[in-house]
Amino acid sequence: MEKRVFNFSPGPAMLPLPALQEAQRDLLALPGLGMSILEISHRSAKFLEIIEAAEANLRKLLRIPDDYHVLFLQGGARLQFAMVAMNLLRGSGRSADYILTGTWAKTAMKEAQTQGNIHIAWDGASLNYTRMPRQDELHLDPQAVYLHITSNETIQGIQFHTEPDAGQVPLVCDASSDFLSRPVDIRKYGILYACAQKNAGPAGVTIVIIRKDLADRSPPDLPSMLSYKVLGEAKSLHNTPPCFCIYMVKLVTDWLLQTIGGLEKMEVINRQKAALLYEAIDRSNGFYQGHAAPESRSIMNVTFRLPTPELETAFLQEAKKRDLVELQGHRSVGGCRASIYNAMPVEGVQRLRDFMLEFYDTHSRYRPQNPAQPT
Repeated sequence: MEKRVFNFSPGPAMLPLPALQEAQRDLLALPGLGMSILEISHRSAKFLEIIEAAEANLRKLLRIPDDYHVLFLQGGARLQFAMVAMNLLRGSGRSADYILTGTWAKTAMKEAQTQGNIHIAWDGASLNYTRMPRQDELHLDPQAVYLHITSNETIQGIQFHTEPDAGQVPLVCDASSDFLSRPVDIRKYGILYACAQKNAGPAGVTIVIIRKDLADRSPPDLPSMLSYKVLGEAKSLHNTPPCFCIYMVKLVTDWLLQTIGGLEKMEVINRQKAALLYEAIDRSNGFYQGHAAPESRSIMNVTFRLPTPELETAFLQEAKKRDLVELQGHRSVGGCRASIYNAMPVEGVQRLRDFMLEFYDTHSRYRPQNPAQPT
């Protein structure tokens, strides 16, 4: 087998090796079928078995009640930014609340503005998006049609560790980069959606968990492929879905259930991995400067800078030689970023932590005299 590196990419990201191995083994022909998952009809009994198993796994992992649809859609989270507003905001005569915590929350808001009025309940721009808001900082409209949050900002590396209290207003969440990384109480959400390519599968499928009464609000004049009501009634089979991607979601959720033992155990592992890297940052006396305020640190995306751009380049080059790859920060903020999603093994994070400490020991003379601290 070709050597595998430790891939810290923010997405598409690492997939669990057992899931990849099963897909490889059965790629030419699914057992007893004589055809590849890439070839079978989405109307076939075998594919119906696969999509129903993927949904059942998600329902078990997240304890999703029967009054919620679980949809497998296309278009990524970006399409959901618009679809949420198309289905709930457009024509409502009301506004929607948005909490702006970073790049993806702002992008979601901009898409929603094409469909109706938006009220900004909080904006962390003045803080350079280094933390999540406290409940007492939110300016919420009790008549809002929904409150939208981004649970984890992939680029800034900050995360909600407790959902904001939306009162009676439906809470809508883009959970793309921490979906399935920890348990969540689905009852707190009207809609929770996530593109798959972080923790749930490959790029190409988006999972939408939506309360059925909200899906029923879809305006009748929406195109059918943009209507939650139509897609829910069709059980994700209104058109040909991304069959292979859904198959991979089934294999990944099998791994979460059978190998990991559920989301409670997955969260423990993820917190242990994140703690290794944050310990290295905190021990460096400002050599590694974390972007996130400690109380808002993400357990999925660890963001940090080094004292100089030259040191960051050297860090990335040396890391790559050690099979630690895709550690560069997003082009909009620079620095470094280690994305440590579910499939990143503890061994990979330990290797990165050890390298960070070694690199610090070698180059610590460059550490700033008065390191900036997150506000």
